[in-house]
Amino acid sequence: MGESFAAVMPANAYNWIAVWRRNFLAWKKVALASILGNLADPITNLFGLGFGLGLIVGRVEGTSYIAFLAAGMVATSAMTSATFETMYAAFARMDAKRTWEAILSTQLTLGDIVLGELVWAASKSVLAGTAIGIVAATLGYASWPSILYAMPTIALTGLVFASLAMVVIALAPSYDYFVFYQTLVLTPMVFLCGVVFPASQLPGSFQQFAGLLPLAHSVDLIRPAMLERGADSAALHVGALCVYAVLPFFASTALFRRRLLR
Repeated sequence: MGESFAAVMPANAYNWIAVWRRNFLAWKKVALASILGNLADPITNLFGLGFGLGLIVGRVEGTSYIAFLAAGMVATSAMTSATFETMYAAFARMDAKRTWEAILSTQLTLGDIVLGELVWAASKSVLAGTAIGIVAATLGYASWPSILYAMPTIALTGLVFASLAMVVIALAPSYDYFVFYQTLVLTPMVFLCGVVFPASQLPGSFQQFAGLLPLAHSVDLIRPAMLERGADSAALHVGALCVYAVLPFFASTALFRRRLLR
C-alpha cells in the first residue's frame, strides 16, 4: 500500500521541474503561434462584445462595459489556456506519444509528472491572461499596476483548471470525449460566473450555484484588481480556488495509477 501511494505522489519538491522544462523546450519551437492562438478568441470577444454591446449597455457596476468585460476575459483566457493545454497537449503526451511512459522509466514518479504538467499549464495561462490584461491596459481599460496585482490569481486560476482537466483526461478514452466537458462545463461557467454580465442579474438559485464554481471565484478576485477596487471575501475566494486545485490533483493521480500503472 505504501509503495503504491509513493508511486503516484511527487517524490520530492523539485522533480516536477524536469517535466516543466521538457514541455517548455518543446513549446519554444512554436511559441509565437501558440501565443497568437491563445489570444485570438478572447481578443475577438473583448472587441466584438465590448464595443458592440458596450454601446447598448453603457456602464456596468460603475465602469464601462468593455472594462468590465476585460477582467472577465482575463479569467476566461487563463481558464481556457490551462484547460486546452492539459486536455490536448498533456493527453497526447500521456496517450499517443507515450512521453509519460518514457518519463516513468526514470526516477520520476507519476505524481512528479502530473505536478509538472499542472505547473506548465498554469504557466501558459499566466502568459495568456496577462497578455489580455496588457491589451486592456494599453487601451486604457485597466491600469498597468493592476496587471501585476492580478497575476497571482491568474496563475492560481490556471492551476485550478489544469487540475480539473487532468481528471477529465484521466477518465477520457479519447479526444472525442473532451467536447462534453467543453460544452457542458466550461461554456456554461462563462455565462454563470459574471464574465460577460454581472452574476447579480441571475435568479437567486442560479447565483447560489454560480458562487460555487471556480471561475466565479477567479472573476471576483481579478475584476476588483483590474478596476483597482477592494475584493470582498478575498480569503474565501483564494481558499476555494486552492481546494479546487488540490483535490482534483489527488483524484487524477489515483485515476492515472489505475490507467497507467496497473
